[in-house]
Amino acid sequence: MIALIQRVTGASVEVDGETVAAIRRGILALIGVEAADSPATAAKLLEKVLTYRIFPDEAGKMNLDLRQIGGELLLVPQFTLVADTRKGTRPSFSEAAKPEAARELFLGMVAVAQAAHPRVAAGVFGADMQVQLVNAGPVTSNLHVT
Repeated sequence: MIALIQRVTGASVEVDGETVAAIRRGILALIGVEAADSPATAAKLLEKVLTYRIFPDEAGKMNLDLRQIGGELLLVPQFTLVADTRKGTRPSFSEAAKPEAARELFLGMVAVAQAAHPRVAAGVFGADMQVQLVNAGPVTSNLHVT
């Protein structure tokens, strides 16, 4: 399972011109689900997202995590994160989870996140989403757990 996380001062998701999710200061996490992933994989990745230290402390060092700053989390499903780009100029999605399995794991991750953290929003699985963000720093990290 993969999360491309970005430290943001704000982010939102629109579907058909309607805002379906929005956060202020926190993390936008684009989530890719691989065929071998499980609920345990999703829980492990979520814990890493929540505890990844990308926010500045009083000395300006990236030493604080989302929980410590009271930040918000926006989870957005994005199957293209699992693209195999090693050969050619067209991505292969052979390692991606089947849509129903990926939907179940993503929605499970959202439910666990909402139980573990007070401010969680989510994009819509399978929808054509327009994602807007203001990347603070910019700070972007690719987290991958198996």
